[in-house]
Amino acid sequence: MISSVRGEVLSIGLDHVVIEVGGVGFAVQATPASLATLRRGEEAMLHTALVVREDSLTLFGFADADARELFGLLQTVSGIGPRLALATLAVLDPDKLRSALVEGNITVLTQVPGIGRKGAERLTLELRDKVTALAGPTDGSPAVVAPGALRGEVVEALAGLGFPAKQAEQAVDKALGEGDGHTTSSVLRAALATLGRKR
Repeated sequence: MISSVRGEVLSIGLDHVVIEVGGVGFAVQATPASLATLRRGEEAMLHTALVVREDSLTLFGFADADARELFGLLQTVSGIGPRLALATLAVLDPDKLRSALVEGNITVLTQVPGIGRKGAERLTLELRDKVTALAGPTDGSPAVVAPGALRGEVVEALAGLGFPAKQAEQAVDKALGEGDGHTTSSVLRAALATLGRKR
């Protein structure tokens, strides 16, 4: 309903900021990292999510749309409300959270106060596939996918093109071993180049 607010920063608290929009001061809950980028008296823009409850309307703000999408996604898991979703993004930045979910890294997820082992397992189980789908490029640059998920995706794509699984795996491992910041398309290109040389 309210997907962003832009205006002068009136005040900054420990867990929220008040931004004046058209003469109205909106209190927006945000992570410490987002609050640290704001200055009182200066104009700011935050991507927001409005959470409606019987007894309250609460705005949650994020420095970028990516964090807001993850905030919404986290709440689709039973037991995760807006406060816990915001706490998760306060402890783990979007990239770190995404790779922890994709890799099933329980240790990283349990760093968030309020998320125990069972909760972390439920998060990875329910969000692993959704997170890789969400990880599309948001700023025109290719999305970097966690190596474990990426390897499986590319091997599957190569198998679909008719390459033997063993050859495909070797080519993908070789591509992943070269450089970093891999994307699905860059690894696929490199693996195809390797397989092309073998034929």
